[in-house]
Amino acid sequence: MFDTLSDRLSATFKNLRGKGRLSEADIDATAREIRIALLEADVALPVVRAFIANVKERARGSEVSQALNPAQQVVKIVNEELVSILGGETRRLRFAKTAPTVIMLAGLQGAGKTTLAGKLGLWLKGQGHSPLLVACDLQRPNAVNQLSVVAERAGVAVYAPEPGNGVGDPVQVAKDSIEFAKAKVHDIVIVDTAGRLGIDQELMQQAADIRDAVSPDEILFVVDAMIGQDAVNTAEAFRDGVGFDGVVLSKLDGDARGGAALSIAHVTGKQVMFASNGEKLEDFDAFHPDRMASRILDMGDLLTLIEQAEKTFSQEEAAKMASKLQSSKGGKDFTLDDFLAQMEQVRKMGSISKLLGMLPGMGQIKDQINNIDERDIDRTAAIIKSMTPKERAEPTIINGSRRARIAKGSGVEVSAVKSLVERFFEARKMMSKMAQGGGMPGMPGMPGMGGGPGRQKKQVKQAKGKRKSGNPMKRKAEEAAAAERREQAAAQGGAFGLPAQEDKNFELPDEFKKFMG
Repeated sequence: MFDTLSDRLSATFKNLRGKGRLSEADIDATAREIRIALLEADVALPVVRAFIANVKERARGSEVSQALNPAQQVVKIVNEELVSILGGETRRLRFAKTAPTVIMLAGLQGAGKTTLAGKLGLWLKGQGHSPLLVACDLQRPNAVNQLSVVAERAGVAVYAPEPGNGVGDPVQVAKDSIEFAKAKVHDIVIVDTAGRLGIDQELMQQAADIRDAVSPDEILFVVDAMIGQDAVNTAEAFRDGVGFDGVVLSKLDGDARGGAALSIAHVTGKQVMFASNGEKLEDFDAFHPDRMASRILDMGDLLTLIEQAEKTFSQEEAAKMASKLQSSKGGKDFTLDDFLAQMEQVRKMGSISKLLGMLPGMGQIKDQINNIDERDIDRTAAIIKSMTPKERAEPTIINGSRRARIAKGSGVEVSAVKSLVERFFEARKMMSKMAQGGGMPGMPGMPGMGGGPGRQKKQVKQAKGKRKSGNPMKRKAEEAAAAERREQAAAQGGAFGLPAQEDKNFELPDEFKKFMG
């Protein structure tokens, strides 16, 4: 969603690189480019004005003028201001002192409230809670049925006593759900309310009645991140009509301009608490302003990547794999079965393109990442599963006839089987070297990057001396001028006011003379 904004900001900062100091014109030009980038991203005008004013004020201050690298300081300022307009610190859920904690979802129809109720329920279940989803959207056709299906997929309980489709009292359902949750020992109640295509009095009144009936600990306003400027107007109307404590952004994986996300927290004064960035129930997490700002500026999001890895990978399994790679056999204990297990663990973390997108600097190869075929992992798994246990344990025994059989069993070309085995050997060799502390291969001389004893040392070529003219008269004149300069230096003292050096033959190289003027 923020691709266009990221590209414009990256191009703007690229123009600042290499400048020893920034003039007023440089700062104004940079601010103008950032303003255009934000307006093109559909950020609300008041937010853009406040953002640019803060950036220009700080860019003209001492933190940039006295910096060794002004361009990096400007990037740092933009990053901090982005974090500020996105809400500052991460806002956590407030839980009730006595269970159950009641969370009410509000928003327009089509914003994704019902699906998001299931995502939030699954997320809270992963945190060790026992959530209950309550079907209070009794207006939209099949809304109750949809919530029941989503709850079943998430593995959480649902309370839906009314059939919906215009039948039932949503306020009474919400009120009864609290007693039901207490009886069934659910510590969190998530109330899914009805929406409308636009703001109207009936919608506001029903939302206010449900709020008064259940006294929610958190009211979350669900907004479609793809509706642009209207998201801010809708948020202000809900804030004034019903009130809400936090914002949830849905459809953050869309290709529309993401200005709504950058505007809501600043305009309404309520922070974005959660973000939904995919169709799967697992594509949902807490919203971290600092991480989102880092992604926009193509600085990656390693913390989220690490958190996802910690959820997916077993420490016991990771230690087992590491011991195989660190063995004295040079990693030969690491088999294709282990390789397949690791690959499936990575697949559980989500889309490969999304994972690569969290790494710093990946915006430069964004097109290649977007064109990654996720089915390649399935094809690789099919090839490995078509092998016998002995072939997986000892891939060296795979000859031409075995390759033909494996290719036929997995539905691929023979060349694909050969390529996979060769890549496996290369990957095993590299991982073994890294696990044993050798660093990345192919980069000698760098500590931790493949350098170390035993590697060939690069021969240092002897620097050539100053060339002398072949013309005897010209050479004599050059030597006389050099002798005169040395005498003057000896009389006045050395460079920078230090005593002259004893080496009378010392002379600055021509390149340094040009540099010194």
